[in-house]
Amino acid sequence: MIKKYVFGTPFETEAVVVDIEKTESNPKYGKVYCEQKFCFEYEMSKQDMIFGLGQNNRGINKRGYIYISNCTDDPEHTEHKTSLYGAHNFIVISGKENFGLFVDYPSSVCFDIGYTHSDKLKIECEYCDVALYVIEGENTYDIVKQFRKLIGQSYIPPKFAFGYAQSRWGYKTKQDYREVAKEYRNNHIPIDMVYMDIDYMQDFKDFTLNEQNFSDFEEFVKEMKQNNLRLIPIIDAGVKIEKGYSIYEEGVKNNYFCKREDGSDFVAAVWPNDTHFPDVLNKEARKWFGSKYKILTDKGIEGFWNDMNEPAIFYTPEGIERIKKDMKEFIEKQPSKEDTWFMRDNLRYLANNPSDYRAFYHTINGKKIRHDKVHNLYGYNMTRAAAEGLQEIDNNRRYLLFSRSSYIGMHRYGGIWTGDNMSWWSHLLLNIKMMPSLNMCGFLYTGADIGGFGADTTRELLLRWLAFGIFTPLMRNHSAEGTRRQECYQFERIEEFKRLIEIRYRLIPYIYSEYMKAALQYDMYFKPLSFVYQNDEIAKEIEDQLLIGNEIMIAPVYTQNVKGRCVYLPEEMMMIKFLSDGTIHTNVYQKGYHYIDIELDEVALFVRKGCCIPIAQAAEYVEQIDTENMKLYGYKNSEYLLYDDDGITKQYQQQNYKTMKYE
Repeated sequence: MIKKYVFGTPFETEAVVVDIEKTESNPKYGKVYCEQKFCFEYEMSKQDMIFGLGQNNRGINKRGYIYISNCTDDPEHTEHKTSLYGAHNFIVISGKENFGLFVDYPSSVCFDIGYTHSDKLKIECEYCDVALYVIEGENTYDIVKQFRKLIGQSYIPPKFAFGYAQSRWGYKTKQDYREVAKEYRNNHIPIDMVYMDIDYMQDFKDFTLNEQNFSDFEEFVKEMKQNNLRLIPIIDAGVKIEKGYSIYEEGVKNNYFCKREDGSDFVAAVWPNDTHFPDVLNKEARKWFGSKYKILTDKGIEGFWNDMNEPAIFYTPEGIERIKKDMKEFIEKQPSKEDTWFMRDNLRYLANNPSDYRAFYHTINGKKIRHDKVHNLYGYNMTRAAAEGLQEIDNNRRYLLFSRSSYIGMHRYGGIWTGDNMSWWSHLLLNIKMMPSLNMCGFLYTGADIGGFGADTTRELLLRWLAFGIFTPLMRNHSAEGTRRQECYQFERIEEFKRLIEIRYRLIPYIYSEYMKAALQYDMYFKPLSFVYQNDEIAKEIEDQLLIGNEIMIAPVYTQNVKGRCVYLPEEMMMIKFLSDGTIHTNVYQKGYHYIDIELDEVALFVRKGCCIPIAQAAEYVEQIDTENMKLYGYKNSEYLLYDDDGITKQYQQQNYKTMKYE
């Protein structure tokens, strides 16, 4: 049961797709204070667990810390950070009482979940213009599925998007991409995509191609496709200010860019230096910007990743003037240590400064709205612009599309990756813990930069991360310019990398099937153990093992210099281990703790009692996977319901199911 409570005059975010009548009474749970600002308070019992908040820091159970929904470009995802790239204001309180809360509010929201007071949940918004949805259900899992229906069906990518992808900031020429293609294909390491970061553009201008390095781009796209590889270019939020650049000139002419208070176009520096931001919250500007993706689809491109769309700001002219003024005063006096610290922080906070987000405006239905009041909707609507533009190009074709910044509702238009992580073991564990929380909020097509984007990876970390990435729908190895090269062929014993990625392709029929079931049935692909084993007190506390679909549990290794790990089985399960020699070993384990040896190029998964899964032969790209001659593994006398389709069109509404029997 879902009830909607309206306070003040909420902004229509379009996160919700079901029309819910406003409830006039006060919410059944907690207390709401709504004078100058919105505040919800709830006394938590000792046993209460708090789930949700999508892309956020720390564990699956969010109790004990403070989280702020404020889309933030910050690559340092250390434990003390309270905001990341997404704003996903949905939580479930599970314990003495069971209910869910969705705070539909497009600006900053603070969730104090037992941080200030260990037994108090407090949610605060600066203004009292909030739509609050309260969801009751039989249990946590039931509440999540109700919420998923409330916000609509998750984005469904093309099937090739479930293949392995290689990316790196620093590929600058056709030869760079040819080298990646050659090394993967010559070493027979499966791959389907190579990503194009900012250097493919001419002077970092959206929807352009570097004239020297990417002439005859359409032919180059065809060349890569002949090698069964797709190129996936990046699109950034900022449009370069440059006379003669058609995107810039059209945007200025038609007032499609965000404005300063005085009506002039807002200026912020990002990769191209000074840029304007398309006003994607304005319907006409959104349609205009979305239409530009056709420039690249006409050249054969079938997917995009949207970046820098919090929106990220390196600095503004106003910010530079503030720095100059303070620096002049600093130079002209004998500075104290406090003055030195002030200048240090002044430079540090030049980027993404809150004052800059208060300095520009959107035009929405003829009204000016200051950006900070709708800040969390920018990345959502940039990706919505792309999705709607691609739908205009071909209404029946699926395109790969995902974003860095997001708000609930964007899950209908594209996926997300978890942003600029680091080559840290702690970020592998964070990747594991973040997946079910994102699924709760509708984001199914998701994954992290495997191996880590920033810093230098190690061979062992990359192998262990790949072994988890096998199971994430988005499986991309991505790294930053200036870091250690981390393509699989850069390391010794390449065959170990090959074997791991082959396992991904052997499991794609199952991964795709379970993904599609989750999307079409408003369900989760990744689930915490506690969602299924609700009466198992041990399972409730385990956050480094996940259920995938309805049949398997995984227990990734995320610690360096170990031969395996301890695994807790909440029931009897059959371990399926993909061994180093390419064979598959099975063994039944009883409920309880077990230490499992797992070599760097091995993968172990656990099939739930009474279930089985299909496993295909290895393939080097998705279209090569043989789904007609798969073998079932698991418990005999069980069945698996396989979903499959053409992977290209939107004919997935049809019942493309086949029952496979393991006798």
